[in-house]
Amino acid sequence: MDLKEFFLAINQNFTFFIVFPAIVLLGFYFTVRLKCLQVRKLGLSLQTLLRKDSGKEGNISHYEAISAVIAGNLGTGNISGMAVALSMGGPGALVWMWVMAFLGSIIQYGSCVLGVKYRRQDETGEFVGGPMYYLRDGLGWKKIATLFAFVTLIAACTVGNFAQINSIVLPLQTFGFSPWICGISMMGVCALALLGGIQRIARIASSVVPVMALLYLGAGFIILFFYRDQVIPALSLMGKSAFQWTSLAGGTLGFTLAQALTTGFERGAFATDAGTGIVPILQAGARTQNPVIDGIVTLIAPFLVMIVCTMTGLILLVTEAAYQPDLQSTNMVTFAFEQVFGAKVGHGLVLGALALFAYTTVIAWGGCGEKAAQFLWGKKKSRVFPYLYLALIPVGAVAQVDMVWILADLSIGAMLVTNLIGITGLSKEILQASHAYLDTENVSA
Repeated sequence: MDLKEFFLAINQNFTFFIVFPAIVLLGFYFTVRLKCLQVRKLGLSLQTLLRKDSGKEGNISHYEAISAVIAGNLGTGNISGMAVALSMGGPGALVWMWVMAFLGSIIQYGSCVLGVKYRRQDETGEFVGGPMYYLRDGLGWKKIATLFAFVTLIAACTVGNFAQINSIVLPLQTFGFSPWICGISMMGVCALALLGGIQRIARIASSVVPVMALLYLGAGFIILFFYRDQVIPALSLMGKSAFQWTSLAGGTLGFTLAQALTTGFERGAFATDAGTGIVPILQAGARTQNPVIDGIVTLIAPFLVMIVCTMTGLILLVTEAAYQPDLQSTNMVTFAFEQVFGAKVGHGLVLGALALFAYTTVIAWGGCGEKAAQFLWGKKKSRVFPYLYLALIPVGAVAQVDMVWILADLSIGAMLVTNLIGITGLSKEILQASHAYLDTENVSA
C-alpha cells in the first residue's frame, strides 16, 4: 500500500464510521426537535438576507456575511469536486450529498446561533467568533477549542488554498501555462483582498458571488436544455446507484453503497461546509440583535450550493463526460462544456467560472484562517498568517491532484467532528434560544 492508498483508506473509514453517523444522529435530532426548521424557514432565510440591518451590533451586513459564506462554499469543489465525486463514488454520491446538505444545514444553523451568542469584540472593535469561542467560553474546553483552531489553519491551507489553486491550474496547463506562473499570479490577485481583512473580503464577495453564480448557472441550463432528454435517466441512475449494496459488473454502477455514501458525505461537507465551523467564523461579524436570526439566514447557503453541485453532476452525466476513462477533475468538466459550446468557448467558460469560484473561496478561507490564528496567538501575531497563506498558493499549483483532495477531505472532516463536539455539548442552548425566538413568531431582524 503506497502513501496515497494509505491516506485514502484512513479518509474513507473516518467518513464512514465517524463523520456519517455523527451527522446523521445530530442532524436528525435537531431536525426533529426544531420541526424541520431547515425547510420551514428557508423562505424567511431569504427574506432576512435581503433586509436592511444597519444600526445593529456588528461590522458587516447579513448580505455581506452570507456572500462571504457562499464565497467559501462556491469553490472549485462545486465544479471539479463533482468530477471527483463521480469518479470515486459514482452517480449515487450526488444523492448522498443532498442528504449531507439537508442534515448538515440544521447543524450549521445551530453552530451559527452559538457563534453569534459567544462572539466577542477584539481590541480593534471587530467582532470575532466561531466554534473555538463557544468551545472555550460555552463549555470551558480550552484544549478542544485550540484543537479546532489548529485544524482550521490546516483546512484553510488544504481546502481553501491547495484544492482551489490545483483545480484551476489543471486546465491552464493544457494551454502550455506554467503552474508556477499561474500560482504566483493568483497569489498577487488574492493579496488585494486578503490583506484588507474580513470586511474587505465580505465586500468583494458580495459583488463577485452573484455574478459568478448566475453566469455558471446560465451556461449550465443551456447544456441541460440541449440534453434535456437525458436528464430524467440521469436522475434515475443517481437514485439507483445511491442504494446499490453491492458493486454491479462494469459501467458507472460499479460502486458500492459504502463508496457512494462516503464520497457523497465527503463532497457534501467539502462543497457546503455545513457543520464544519467555517460559517459561524464568517458570520460572527454580521449586524444582528438575535443569534437565531444569524442561524436562519445561513439556511439558504447549503441549498444554493447544492443547486450548483447538482447541475454540475447532471452535466457530467448527460454529456457522458463522467464515462471518459482518461479525464479527471477539471478536465472532465471542460470536456462536458465542449460538447455544447465547442472547444474554445467551453474552455473559456470553465476557466472563467473556476477563476471566480477559486478566487472567492481562497480569500474567504484565508479570512477564516486568520481568525483561527488570532484565537491561537492574538491579533498582532495573526497578521503574519495572510502572508504565509499567500506564499503557499504557488505550492498548491504544483501539488499532486489526488493527494490534494485526500488531505483536504481529512482536514475538513477533522474540523467537522471537532465542531460537532461543541454543538452537542451546547445543544440545549441552541434549542432554548430557537424556541424562545420562534415561538413568539417574531420575524424582525
